[in-house]
Formats: sequence, structure tokens, C-alpha cells
Amino acid sequence: MVSLNDINSIDVLCAFVGLFILRKVARRAQRAPLPPGPKGYPLIGNVLDMPSTQEWVTFTKWGEQYGESCRCGDVHRTDFAVGELASITVIGQPIIILNSFKIANELLDKKSPIYSDRPVLHMGGNLVGWKNTLVLLPYGDRFRRFRRMFHSAIGSRASVSQYSHIEELETRKFLRRVLAKPTDLATHVRHVSGAIILRISHGYEVKETNDPFVELADKATEQFSLSTAPGSFLVDVLPILRHVPVWFPGAGFQRKAKEWAATLVEMVDRPHNYVKREMVAGTAPASFTSSLLDSKIVDAEEEFDIKWSSASLYSGAPISEARTPLF
Repeated sequence: MVSLNDINSIDVLCAFVGLFILRKVARRAQRAPLPPGPKGYPLIGNVLDMPSTQEWVTFTKWGEQYGESCRCGDVHRTDFAVGELASITVIGQPIIILNSFKIANELLDKKSPIYSDRPVLHMGGNLVGWKNTLVLLPYGDRFRRFRRMFHSAIGSRASVSQYSHIEELETRKFLRRVLAKPTDLATHVRHVSGAIILRISHGYEVKETNDPFVELADKATEQFSLSTAPGSFLVDVLPILRHVPVWFPGAGFQRKAKEWAATLVEMVDRPHNYVKREMVAGTAPASFTSSLLDSKIVDAEEEFDIKWSSASLYSGAPISEARTPLF
């Protein structure tokens, strides 16, 4: 007879892995057929096929090579032409690639209650905390509150018009930079778009060089890219690993998540606190954050939504030369 003393952590981990594989097999047996795509390897799927740059080029080639006219899976209501649809699987997670604006608009806009949602990424979303920003925020009450705040503050022509002078000012600065260094056009474009967003989101004027908020956003968005890269962290495949303590052997991802989470919280809190200080001093210019904080007395949950929705604008701007997530 086997006693509890004979069972170690490796046995438990193997049991969880076995249950996970059985669960995946059971789900696959019940799932409708996926669109065609490149053949992957056992367990890891198409991880080795995933492009690291210019993903759209590879996805277009896959659509042309594997795509076909079909009625596939949950999207059986729509006919797809050759090249418009393909699929891959990354460590058990199916990814359907839409290579047509018409099809993407029909599924993700016209039928958004059915098809539009955010992926569940345990490393980047749950452990690091990006699930609180719009990029990984799942559909639900908070998502709808974010949408209402965006609409009330910047969702109409009248509300956006109050920021017209900001666009004109930053555009003049942009043109001066282009005249001074025309070969750095791409950098200038990223700088001006980020400067405009920060002025709108927090009323903050970006410095020409070495801006602390820009550097913080660059650092956080780089970490976002690393934490959400397909196949980089086993916890995205085995979500139960998120409960592994930091001191446990092999839990380096927990220490990394803790470090990256601190960067994210700093990126959210610092500009938000800047706005609050400016409001107390009576010098806060009109911004997305100040208008929402000034509209009424907000409770803790409402302020949480305000600062994270504003951070969604701030961190999503293509500032500096860092890679930026798709918001």
C-alpha cells in the first residue's frame, strides 16, 4: 500500500500534467473542426512556426498556402474565400487567423458579443497584472465601464475638440524635429503620437529627451511583450502553476512576474498621482484623468477604473522606440 509519505512534488506535478493532457484531448474531441493551417508538433503545436517579427507577412502566406473556402467550427455561419482563413495551435491554444477585413469586421464587430473577447494569459495577464488594462481586460462589467469612460471623455467630437490645441502644439514640435533630423522620421512619428496621448490621458508634457514617464512606459511595454510571448512560460499551459510559491524550485517565473508587476503598478500610479497633485495645486490642465476625477466624488473602485483605463491609453501609445502592445 502506498502511503502519503511516498508521494512527492514530482508525482503531484506529473498527475497534474496527465490531467491537463486528458482535459485537452477531451476538449479536442468535442471541438468542431478548425480551419486548415501548418501542421504542428505534439504538445507544443506551432510554437516553432510563430514569427518573431512582421507577423502579418507570415499570416498572409499561411492564408494563401493553407486557406480554403470552408465552413469551419464555430464560425460556420459565414462562407470564407480562399486565403481568408487559417489556423494554428500554440501549446494547446488554437489561434484562428483572419486575413480579410470584411470577415474580421463581420465577426469581431457585427457579432462582437459572440466572438470578441480577450485571451486568458496567466503570466502576462494574471501574474503581472495586464488583465486590468484594456488590452487583456475580458468582456464584462469593468470592460463596459471602461468603454463608457472613454466615450464620455473622448468619445465625441465636442469632447475631443478641447485637445485640438495640444495636437497643433505637438505637431509644430514634430515638424521642427523633422527639419532638424529628417533621417529620424520614424522616431519623430512615435514621439509625437506618444506626446499627444500623454497630454490627453494625464495632461503631462513630454520632455524632449530622457522623459521618466516615457522610459517607464517603454520598460513596462517591453515586459508586456516578453510576458505574453507564445510558449515562453509553462504557466500559460498549466495554469495551476500560478499557485506555486516563489521559493519553490523552478519558480523563477514567479519572481520575474513579481518584478514586472511592480513596474506595471509604477507605470499606472506615477502619472495618476501626478494628475492628483496638479489638481490639488489648481494647475492641472484638462485631461482624460482630471475630467473623470473632477466630475464627481469617486470611490476606490471608480478611481481604480479611472487610473487603469487612463493607463491603457498611456501605455498603448507608440512612444520612444520600444515595442508597443496592440491596444
